[in-house]
Amino acid sequence: MMLRTEMPTIPIDKLTQEFLRAWSWHRQGLDGNLMGEDAASVLDRVGWARSVGGANIYLTLFARAGIRREAADRLVATQEIHELPTARGCTYVLPAADFAWGLQLGGASAEASVKILLRLGVERDEIERLADSVKEVLLRAKAAGEPPMDPRELKEVLGDQVRNMGEEGKKKGATTTLPAALGLLQADGRIRRVPVNGRLDQQRYSYVAWELPATGESDEAVRSRMVERFLGWTGGATTGQIRWFTAFTVAQTKAALASIGAVDVKTAGDDVLWMMPEDVSLMARFEMPADEDVHLLAGSDSLVLLRRNSSDAFDAAGRAAVTGMGGSALAADLSDHPIVDRGKIIGLWQYDPENERIAWWTFEPASKKVLKRIAEVQAWIGEDLGDFRSFSLDSPKSRLKNIAALDRLRSE
Repeated sequence: MMLRTEMPTIPIDKLTQEFLRAWSWHRQGLDGNLMGEDAASVLDRVGWARSVGGANIYLTLFARAGIRREAADRLVATQEIHELPTARGCTYVLPAADFAWGLQLGGASAEASVKILLRLGVERDEIERLADSVKEVLLRAKAAGEPPMDPRELKEVLGDQVRNMGEEGKKKGATTTLPAALGLLQADGRIRRVPVNGRLDQQRYSYVAWELPATGESDEAVRSRMVERFLGWTGGATTGQIRWFTAFTVAQTKAALASIGAVDVKTAGDDVLWMMPEDVSLMARFEMPADEDVHLLAGSDSLVLLRRNSSDAFDAAGRAAVTGMGGSALAADLSDHPIVDRGKIIGLWQYDPENERIAWWTFEPASKKVLKRIAEVQAWIGEDLGDFRSFSLDSPKSRLKNIAALDRLRSE
């Protein structure tokens, strides 16, 4: 590992927000350095892709490596990438090398559903017996060459072993005991859920037996690995940004940073970024690209979601342009998808499936490169996806207001 004394010193006035945006752009593979890689390699390099039933995963791969939906779906089918609950208990699409430790990282989240049932008077033994029964049913189905089973089919087979929790359970988000049992099994790698049509931009799942070996590592070691990977994906992050993504305590975060030899780098904006020493050397040699380089990304793309810092991607003109917009144009969670040039958000977009078009607006008149990229992504959505949903409950009807707003702003 490189020692602090061996690292180059980066002048603090170089580390402006503009420079750091371009640096993140580069680290996220949006400058073309991942073109031609497969989906697993992309996710390994730029970070896990948020799923939630939206199309972010597909645009993540298309923007960085030109990967089409069918190619990504094939890797899901062969388990080279997979959607799993991990950091903060949230679901991301991970490469196979990260399955076991990613599940270990998110294992505690499965206990949340169990705790609700415990408060409703269900004994833990009952939940664990149900989990064992589910596993037996899925093992028999797998041995017989039968397809994965959805929750309805499982309930039919399990009968009275699945308890209905009535109105009180419904109020607390625990209609039956089955989801908690499924959560425990998935967190241990004993089962996995698969999308019913093989696509990741929806949230209808079936379940199949799985035997994923445990890491054999301590939780402390896994936390250290998570922080090291996170710093590599982002090219540097503040303590607050690390803690938001990981949900680690202050003490856990400090211990992980110390164990991996991370170093602190102060920016021109007085932020302190934690970085891996080798990345400091790479940053010292990095030069901001002079030529326009445009992508349309999802609002949950790793560029802005990993550190939840989308507001940093607007310059002064962009901030002024979106001030007063409805929704959360400047909030951490974008209300529209961003049009980005070298890390800077220069416009917003939504997909209008009724008219098979992208509704868009840029803060300054759109260049030829912007128009070309919009046309490319519009064609890709039509050919590969049919629609571009932000999350499972997103629908053409729910985004009509945003589409109308973008059209109006563009015409003004």
